[in-house]
Amino acid sequence: MSVVAVVGGQWGDEGKGKIVDLLAEKAHLVVRYSGGNNAGHTIMNEYGTFRLHLVPSGIFHSGVTCIIGNGVVVDPQALAEEMDDLRARGVDLSGLRISDRAHLIMPYHIALDALEEQARGAEAIGTTGKGIGPAFMDKIARNGIRVGDLMDRDSFARRLSAVLSVKNAIITKVYGGDAIDFDWVHDKYSAFGKEMGGYVTETQVLAQEAVQKGDSMLLEGAQGTMLDPDFGTYPFVTSSCPTAAGACSGLGIPPTALQRIVGVFKAYTTRVGGGPMPTELKDETGELIRERAHEYGATTGRPRRCGWFDGVAARHSARINGLTGIALTRLDVLDGFDTIRVCSAYEVEGRRYQYPPASVSVLAACRPVYEEVPGWSASTRGTRAPGDLPAEARAYVQRLSELIGCPMDVISVGPEREETITIRPL
Repeated sequence: MSVVAVVGGQWGDEGKGKIVDLLAEKAHLVVRYSGGNNAGHTIMNEYGTFRLHLVPSGIFHSGVTCIIGNGVVVDPQALAEEMDDLRARGVDLSGLRISDRAHLIMPYHIALDALEEQARGAEAIGTTGKGIGPAFMDKIARNGIRVGDLMDRDSFARRLSAVLSVKNAIITKVYGGDAIDFDWVHDKYSAFGKEMGGYVTETQVLAQEAVQKGDSMLLEGAQGTMLDPDFGTYPFVTSSCPTAAGACSGLGIPPTALQRIVGVFKAYTTRVGGGPMPTELKDETGELIRERAHEYGATTGRPRRCGWFDGVAARHSARINGLTGIALTRLDVLDGFDTIRVCSAYEVEGRRYQYPPASVSVLAACRPVYEEVPGWSASTRGTRAPGDLPAEARAYVQRLSELIGCPMDVISVGPEREETITIRPL
């Protein structure tokens, strides 16, 4: 048996989709365990280029069961559109399964997301506006509606009626928005229930049975550890747990089932939305990295903030997740730089931090303590073995491994599957 969790080590957008796609062909199950359609994984394969938001990245491999777990919030409209696009491009969806315990994103969640973000004004978090936060709020407040509820039209009507009256009062009386029509929501979501019915099941049972049988399972995280509500840059965080711990609760398997936890890191740092980012480059270098790597959100299209590698945040992520290995992506983006900087500590008012402080105001005041390392002029795109990398690139990779405190498993030197260097087989 091999149960491997793939988690984001930074602020998301690390290239998890490619790593999962690489590993999925050897898995029996591939599972998405957290987040919603606010996350996007870009994958390039023989079918073309895809940006998946809800469907697990293993869907391109025949015979693999792909689970949308209970820890995911599902927008049925977004899921239906994604499934239609995959079918139209020749992808077989027969292996897809959706947890009956996954919570639904409702139209009032999307409306409230926009209204609440607007009300924050200058303190806006920078959400994707897709209703993710309000849906998770309702889950915790016990006001949520789950995928399984759509399978019973009468039960769904009673549940929706009770919740919608409260939501409309907030939308109209607090924010001055327009009320949402009950019949429209009920009919639309009942139709989604019929469409999704064949895919809905008790996915935690499938996963638990797979563990007992010794099947290989790949757990696909969304977002990154620095967006975790407890250990990220709160309040500029996501609404679910993107860490390895979330993989267990978001699927329904015991922590003892996890055997390897691979942290995915870019060779530099990016983030989308508001919040502190100590190594952000607001200059020509940051713009060069953005344009060279086409750093724009797969979900929103928003330009990503770019900066040098943040070893402080990376080390924090490694400890929180208990990483057993690293998948380093986008090394090729740094080809041609004369020198490269790496943040090894933060400093503020004479105090040095080896780990991110909890206070967002303190973190915002932190300044990176940089090491400068030599760059390399040769292209890394054609390399397929560690020894073929330029000596300076090998030294850079080694330094990142030391800062993170974890061995290197995989190095990605391009978006294609074959543009990958394997150091330790997964």
